[in-house]
Amino acid sequence: MTHIALDEKILSMLRHHTSSYVSGEDLCKAFDVSRAAIWKHMEKMREEGYSIEASPHLGYRLLGVPDRLVPSEIRWKLKTKVLGKEVISYKKVGSTNDVAYALAEKGLKEGVIILAEEQDKGKGRHGRSWTSPSRGGIYLSAILRPRITPNEIPKITLLAAVAAAKAIREVTGLQAMIKWPNDILVSGKKVCGILTEMKAEQDSVSFIVIGIGINCNTPVRQLPKSASSLREELGLHARDEHVPRLELVKKLIEKLEEDYFLLKKDGFRPIMEEWKHLTDMLGARVRVVLQNRAFEGLAHNIDPDGALIVRKDAGTLERISSGDIIMIRQG
Repeated sequence: MTHIALDEKILSMLRHHTSSYVSGEDLCKAFDVSRAAIWKHMEKMREEGYSIEASPHLGYRLLGVPDRLVPSEIRWKLKTKVLGKEVISYKKVGSTNDVAYALAEKGLKEGVIILAEEQDKGKGRHGRSWTSPSRGGIYLSAILRPRITPNEIPKITLLAAVAAAKAIREVTGLQAMIKWPNDILVSGKKVCGILTEMKAEQDSVSFIVIGIGINCNTPVRQLPKSASSLREELGLHARDEHVPRLELVKKLIEKLEEDYFLLKKDGFRPIMEEWKHLTDMLGARVRVVLQNRAFEGLAHNIDPDGALIVRKDAGTLERISSGDIIMIRQG
């Protein structure tokens, strides 16, 4: 039995008895180890941030878990069938998307979640960097293997945006809004970004990696001027006040699977309708910046493939499948 496996089994037993103590003797019998081994593991888990009470005559009791993205904590009571059944967590990586992509190429199955407490080469769209300081945010990548064509990839990006916005709303109460194609804003400031990458042949997708970065408790001084964190937007300034990352990442994984299954069952239309309810950019004036030109107009709609339709000042409609969209404040 590995240390990791024993830790998880001890925690599982403690979780099932949160209102009472579990004796050292019962733990020894359950896992066929010595009292010294149990004590050693308890100390190890305390060092990791678990609050475990010990009573000489009663045994051990779990009082609290750390706000760390530990695989065993994420899997505990996670309401999914595929996503998150396997979670791989790192203290620090270059990019969770790069790790997930490499693992997907090696054949890792759909639903595997890659997490990191910190990234030093976090990735945004068009080769930009994503600020990813230690323990401030959620840096997550999910491996999916849908049966779709490469031109349907925008649907997955919009699906992920819908899932992220709903998760943030449910956990924090903040009115998270989607900005096409892959940003989540609160009070006009970016709190979450999404990067979708794929490996594909001409007419079929081998796998997709969805990268989602959320600024949860990140100090605003560490973020770009146009960005904010959920903690900042909630006005949590006391040292012990923070957004519960563990609760949020579990909700995010659950919403992502829920919408992914909905897409496979009913197609893109239900996702598209949800996306429209979670955005305030339709009807707003925008500046579209493409590789070789830029223009302004009104964000008119999104089409069945997930592209943005912009009504130009001359009255013509233009379909935008990629590019930068800048919201223009009126007045």
